[in-house]
Amino acid sequence: MGRGKIEIQRIDNLSSRQVTFTKRRKGLIKKAQELSILCDVHVGLIVISSTGRIYELSTQDNMKSMLEQYNAAKEESQLMNATSEAMMWKLEVQNLRGQLEDLKYRKKQLLGEELSDLSIEHLENLENQVQTGIKSLRARKEQLWNEKITELNHKEIMVHQENMTLHRELVCLRQQVIELRSKVYGGRKEEAKSKYDISNSPVSMELELSLSRQEVT
Repeated sequence: MGRGKIEIQRIDNLSSRQVTFTKRRKGLIKKAQELSILCDVHVGLIVISSTGRIYELSTQDNMKSMLEQYNAAKEESQLMNATSEAMMWKLEVQNLRGQLEDLKYRKKQLLGEELSDLSIEHLENLENQVQTGIKSLRARKEQLWNEKITELNHKEIMVHQENMTLHRELVCLRQQVIELRSKVYGGRKEEAKSKYDISNSPVSMELELSLSRQEVT
């Protein structure tokens, strides 16, 4: 029957924790020594107990020399990483500059400049690009004109509706004036109507002509 899997968590019992620490520390040091011998590598191991006691293993002359070698290698690695990052950004800048110069050159070609070195195939491609650009410009221009025409038509409808409203108000006002004058003049209704009829006034005639023109259009 095999051993059950041990749950990795802090051991609450102090005595059991000390026994486990001693056994596992010795096993860890043994494994480190075996790794150094089997693989011909240097191993540095530092263990600090809960009481502050230090246990260490160095397969080199001493731990200090190993730490110095570690710090030197770490600084060299950081320097290499910084240099590599700087080179990466330098290449990125060069790439962006190349793209910018290419865009400037293409812009000049689209403007009809620096065409002497282009072949027939390149000139045809450039011509197609220009024609495509012109089509896009014309389509956008037509769209703007259509939007403007729609806006003007809407305004015309609004003005027509306002004129119709004013015309109805004018007719109503004219009728009220006739009725009031009829009451004042008594039986002389026709006289009051002809004398105070505003249907032939310049304002009324101009409004009616405007409405007629709008209905024709």
